[in-house]
Amino acid sequence: MPQHAISGLNRLTRTHKLSAAGVATAGAAALVFALVPGADAGQGTAQATTVENVKPVAFSAVATAAQTQQATIAKQAAVSTAQGKAEAAAKQAAAKQAAAEKAAKAKAAAVAKAKAEKERKAQQAASRSAVRTAIPAAAPKPVAAPKPVVKTYPNNLDGWIRQSLDVMAKKGIPGSYNGLYRNIIRESSGNPMAINLWDINAQNGIPSKGLLQVIDPTFKQYHVAGTSWNIYDPVANITAACNYAAAKYGSMDNVNSAY
Repeated sequence: MPQHAISGLNRLTRTHKLSAAGVATAGAAALVFALVPGADAGQGTAQATTVENVKPVAFSAVATAAQTQQATIAKQAAVSTAQGKAEAAAKQAAAKQAAAEKAAKAKAAAVAKAKAEKERKAQQAASRSAVRTAIPAAAPKPVAAPKPVVKTYPNNLDGWIRQSLDVMAKKGIPGSYNGLYRNIIRESSGNPMAINLWDINAQNGIPSKGLLQVIDPTFKQYHVAGTSWNIYDPVANITAACNYAAAKYGSMDNVNSAY
């Protein structure tokens, strides 16, 4: 409650008390005059009139002022409360509207971004297609023929026999590793430079030579193409001798003595 209202109420209360006191005093005086014989009737009438005039006026003024002030205060409080509620509702509505507008803007931005990305990808695809159409496909590179595998052999008796067997297989000449090895050891002990200078062939001037002791005429007649013409070459000597044995005995495997 405002301070001036409280002060007014205090002033009215004091006035009301003074009026009440005056009324009480006047009443007492009137009672005295009534009880005392010969009291001045005119004076009593004047006292009564005074009391009558003071009591109603003072009490009515105080009550009316207090009620008016209370009504004003209550009305102001109601107006203030209504205004506060209206302002809160307006703020809440404004916040809700702002949130809705923000969400709508974000959604619109997302849709626009997705559309732009879709258009960009479509343009890229069209560009790549145009490039493929404009540039003719390169001719396929010719596939290089596989290089032939060159098989190597050790430079010893085992390697010579195996290389000879590979040549014989290509030429259709029969023979086995064991058949070749057995006859080589008997004829030359595995020495490719071996030569017989004492048998009948030597006496006739055509000594047997090499791993399988072949004479020159036989070597030349049964020489296998692709091998050396040197009679002392191990592979050339073996293949020529096996070619001769195949023609005469069916295979070098069938030879078990001088042939």
